[in-house]
Amino acid sequence: MSLDDLRAIYQELILDHGKSPRNFAQPQTYTHKAAGYNPVCGDQLVVYLNVNTDDHLQGCHFTGQGCAICIASASIMSEMVRDKSKAQVITLVSETKDLATGVRDEPNDAIDEDDRIRLTALSGVRMFPTRVKCATLAWHTLQAALDNVEEVSTE
Repeated sequence: MSLDDLRAIYQELILDHGKSPRNFAQPQTYTHKAAGYNPVCGDQLVVYLNVNTDDHLQGCHFTGQGCAICIASASIMSEMVRDKSKAQVITLVSETKDLATGVRDEPNDAIDEDDRIRLTALSGVRMFPTRVKCATLAWHTLQAALDNVEEVSTE
């Protein structure tokens, strides 16, 4: 995928999810919850998870306020992790962080094709180093919720 293609997909994805975030709500019931804060940008999120007894995420919702990149990333995340096992989600968290920071250029082959496309597009944030923490806040907060940590910061 060329750099121009990556930029175009990244911009389209951020605009779509930033304007119309999916799963932006506090659910009535949840099993895990964590709050995340990015002091550089002022982004604040709360991630709510419903994890069943088989350790699969039945649902992921979020609330909060932040820049378009933060909200879009949380929206994308909330769709990607639904119906996945905790192990699969932990892999997605690691992949997202690695791709956003430039540790790796391509998603892991073990990740399904739809998720690979979204992660590749989301990795476009590395072109804007000051925005990496905005894009990864939701993923750090998701990890904190899975680890039963109440609060997390990007600092």
